[in-house]
Amino acid sequence: MSEPVEDPLALEQQVCFALSVAARSVVAIYRPLLEPMGLTHPQYLVMLALWQHAPLSVRRLSELLQLDPGTLSPLLKRLEAIGYLRRERDRADERSLAITLTGRGRELRAEAERIPPAVVERLGMPIEDLRQVHTALTRVIAAATG
Repeated sequence: MSEPVEDPLALEQQVCFALSVAARSVVAIYRPLLEPMGLTHPQYLVMLALWQHAPLSVRRLSELLQLDPGTLSPLLKRLEAIGYLRRERDRADERSLAITLTGRGRELRAEAERIPPAVVERLGMPIEDLRQVHTALTRVIAAATG
């Protein structure tokens, strides 16, 4: 008796399917944590980059987030409108926009510090497992973009 042949197109076997569902599910965990701060998940990623590296040029922020500037621009406009950042011409290079945090944007960091532990708690996975997932995903990103 021969073994059944595995279907190479079986949905549950697809890496893209697992990544897509995992991404949507994890982002959904962030939503109620970010709503009181007035942030969407993409805006939160912008703020994370700025809390770590500000001031930043739009180009550098685009590289860090791996987003094209056209996608990034509406996020920055919205964050500026709610008072978390400022977009200004770079004094050293008038062609470049510099992104800086406002006082309100810097203060928001203290509130955001509660988010990572809340996400870990909600996932209910050992931190070491989450680190392994992060390492594996980082390798997938490098392989897919390299």
